[in-house]
Amino acid sequence: MGIRKIVKHPDPVLREKSVTVKKFNQNLHKLLDDMAETMYHANGVGLAAPQVGILKRVFVVDVGDGLVEFINPEIVAKEGEQLGPEGCLSIPGLMGDVLRAKKVKMKAQDRHGNEFTIEGEDFFARAMQHELDHLNGVLFIDLAVRTYTEPEEREKNE
Repeated sequence: MGIRKIVKHPDPVLREKSVTVKKFNQNLHKLLDDMAETMYHANGVGLAAPQVGILKRVFVVDVGDGLVEFINPEIVAKEGEQLGPEGCLSIPGLMGDVLRAKKVKMKAQDRHGNEFTIEGEDFFARAMQHELDHLNGVLFIDLAVRTYTEPEEREKNE
């Protein structure tokens, strides 16, 4: 395993659409392992392959309930709405309030190519939607109703 360099905005790779994964092999497993290690090292809760410069439809998420790996993910159902804060490892220091579905059902494949369906709500649903956006070249700043720096938010709450 290894920590990879996180691509920072405005690198154009963050705006490109990722390609479907067709080979479920050791290269994919290494990418997934490296992405998880990179995400944990950066204190993130999600990381998409484009954020490490790889244009494949892959992301990892861990909101505190354990690591989930998503290959070729797609949302099959959405429910409700939630407006809340988001940040991104590729846009350090900036936060934004983003409107997302409160609950999502996603279909994806695991590292061996087995298909699975997973449901998430609240923060987990937000993280899944945020990472899926990365695979389509969309950043949270494109969807935010407002953006702010982290110190601004802390000052506002004091």
